Amino acid sequence: MDNNIDFKDLWKKQTVSQPNIEDLLARLKQFKKAGVCTLWITNILLFATCAFIIFVWYTYQPEFISTKIGIVLTILAMVIYLFFYNQLVSTYKNIVTAQTNQEYLQKLILIKKKQQFMQSKMLSLYFLLLGVGICFYLYEYTSRMATLWGVFTYGVTLLWMGFNWFYIRPKQIKKQQSKLNDLIAKFEEVNNQLES
Repeated sequence: MDNNIDFKDLWKKQTVSQPNIEDLLARLKQFKKAGVCTLWITNILLFATCAFIIFVWYTYQPEFISTKIGIVLTILAMVIYLFFYNQLVSTYKNIVTAQTNQEYLQKLILIKKKQQFMQSKMLSLYFLLLGVGICFYLYEYTSRMATLWGVFTYGVTLLWMGFNWFYIRPKQIKKQQSKLNDLIAKFEEVNNQLES
């Protein structure tokens, strides 16, 4: 029995699955469409929430200044977040089909940097302003409750915000980063194959 196996020859004969560029462009188009759709949904929901908060403020005329400060902080949190979040729209729109693979890769890396900024600094500021705003807002109404119910109201509210911050937010960030990192890796692979 011959134990002399030529590994180099076997390696050269091995078939390597090349990424299909049409499939990759279809995935990029789907990523772009999903990103723009998410931007629209976020805008609609946060604007509707701001409108509802203003309606409640106008309709029920809060007496305490803390309630008014809470409403302003809550709306400010949403407006600031939307201002920075909407800057992603131009980046998504700049992804056009007539670009080179290198340009696609640069756009995806730019989106990744902007998403990381949004997911770290802007989301932290959003949650901070929102949390403080809600706490100020609740003060007027919880001060009229029995102490036990006031503590319960604050406890449930802060527990819900903590659940969003420590559980839902990291899962969403991981999901977004995974999709984007996968696309970037595929485009890097295609670029490396074209250069070699």
